[in-house]
Amino acid sequence: MLVLSRKKNEQIQIGEDIAISILSIEGDQVKVGIEAPRHIDIHRKEVYLSIQEENREAAKGIFIEGLKNFLPKQ
Repeated sequence: MLVLSRKKNEQIQIGEDIAISILSIEGDQVKVGIEAPRHIDIHRKEVYLSIQEENREAAKGIFIEGLKNFLPKQ
């Protein structure tokens, strides 16, 4: 993991297309602005993990339903 220190109004550049700006710092909370192309999904980590879990659960159901088409009809 790369660890960087930034002050208010400073930025971090990732590649050519992504810029992260420190917008404000209040107590133990930091407001971050992210500029990125529209095709890049940006989520808070807890939201991303929740989406991944929902996708895994949905894929299980789809796989089982898809297999039913291959079973002999009774």
